[in-house]
Amino acid sequence: MKPNKRGTVYLVGAGPGAPDYLTLRAADLLGRADVVVYDNLVGEGILEHFAPGARAVYVGKQAGRHTKSQEEIGDLLVTLAGKHDAVVRLKGGDPYIFGRGAEEASVLREAGVRFETVPGVTAAQGASATAGIPLTHRETNASVTLVTGHEDPTKKASTLDYEALARCGALVFYMGVGRLAAIASALVDRGLSPDTPAMIVRNATLSDQQTVAGTVADIARRASEAGIRPPALVFIGTTVSYQPALDWFSGRPLFGRAVVVTRARAQASVLSDRLRGLGARVVEFPSIEIRPVAGKEREKIDRTARSLSRWDWIVFTSVNGVEIFRDRLLALGLDARAFAGLRLVAIGPATGERLETYGLRPDFLPSRYTSEALAAGLPAKVFAGAPRFLLARAREGNPQLARDLRKRGARVSELVLYDTVPARTPAGPVKKRLRDGTVDAVTFTSSSTVRYFQERVGPRNFKTFSKKTAYVSIGPVTSQTIRDLGAEPAAEARTHTIPGLVQTLTDYFEDPARQANQK
Repeated sequence: MKPNKRGTVYLVGAGPGAPDYLTLRAADLLGRADVVVYDNLVGEGILEHFAPGARAVYVGKQAGRHTKSQEEIGDLLVTLAGKHDAVVRLKGGDPYIFGRGAEEASVLREAGVRFETVPGVTAAQGASATAGIPLTHRETNASVTLVTGHEDPTKKASTLDYEALARCGALVFYMGVGRLAAIASALVDRGLSPDTPAMIVRNATLSDQQTVAGTVADIARRASEAGIRPPALVFIGTTVSYQPALDWFSGRPLFGRAVVVTRARAQASVLSDRLRGLGARVVEFPSIEIRPVAGKEREKIDRTARSLSRWDWIVFTSVNGVEIFRDRLLALGLDARAFAGLRLVAIGPATGERLETYGLRPDFLPSRYTSEALAAGLPAKVFAGAPRFLLARAREGNPQLARDLRKRGARVSELVLYDTVPARTPAGPVKKRLRDGTVDAVTFTSSSTVRYFQERVGPRNFKTFSKKTAYVSIGPVTSQTIRDLGAEPAAEARTHTIPGLVQTLTDYFEDPARQANQK
């Protein structure tokens, strides 16, 4: 291979699976890499950290199915380094813990390619933390041994010293599920007590993490009965006995619950992150997209932004409205000073908080976060002298707000900032999950998410799915839209915010009676 000194290859550990366990260095490199070459064990959520426009190359390996040989991967890295400045070779766990990172680094060195190795949280560390199995413990063991259960198949004989392993305080076997019975038998034959605690941890750190407990004598049988498949780790040793007391992961209120998030992709992360933090398996299925207006309508926004003094009050009915209006201000060379003399209204705390991040504090926030409460909640003195209101909103916004403000004596102008349109996300996968009954809840954060979700899955399916999957709504208007389309919401947020929606979802799944009614 011809030496090439253009780019740098970064051998990066992706951690045990969940994106939460990426290191800062790894996230930074992923955010600016030209190309990412990644493995089978890299969690799906981590793919979202790739830089926009980055080329993603999958070279994953599974038993009997290799997309590329190890030699081909090495050649690929050298070739890519000759064409790009920053190439990330992303490997599950840590590159140097059963990740063949040393082999790839050697290939790069021989080819004259610059490389850097970025450590990652190992699978053993991740599974240890989330399953509640300490790798070491002052009272039981001062060492831990990491062992591969899948040695190089070209070797003539195993190099594992089972007699020595049987004397170790704690063992963690990687890639050992397929040979678990043989591994357990070899350890017992070399002196390990068959009553030694053992546990398998599958999909460590992910929301579908699964554990199977037993002893060395029966763990292979238990794994088979539970249908355990890779990727999984096998923990053997006294420290496994601490697991029931140290397991915090599976005790989270939404652990194992599959929840569909229908918000626009740009907004979904806030809700998704909260749900994942409570243990949910999040299925992002954006049913809407936010599309800023263009052409003459955008010109109208610009004219309005230059002459805000014509109004007394400006009402923002969404975070999207705040963002889009601010973007136009900046494009025109304006800033927060353009709002001088105006009073601001935000429909809810999220909208108010977004205004505050730009140095704008709302003068009014309704006690209930609906259009009706906003119009009714403004003090009567506000309407003395026929004040001028500007509603900065979506085209599909509730027309009742303008009518209610006019009834109270306001002169109202409406400014369309964006359209809410159907998303183009493929509907097949989520429809299959819903048909199979593997979704526990669907969350709706606006009437538009309901309408376009119904269009994507089909009117008949929308009704049918609601009978076995909880439809959870952010507020009364959204709930009414669900009813208008023929289904019944299982729960409605008492506080019409994302935190309120999450709390309602949590309460729902902690109430057996409500779940029984859903079924």
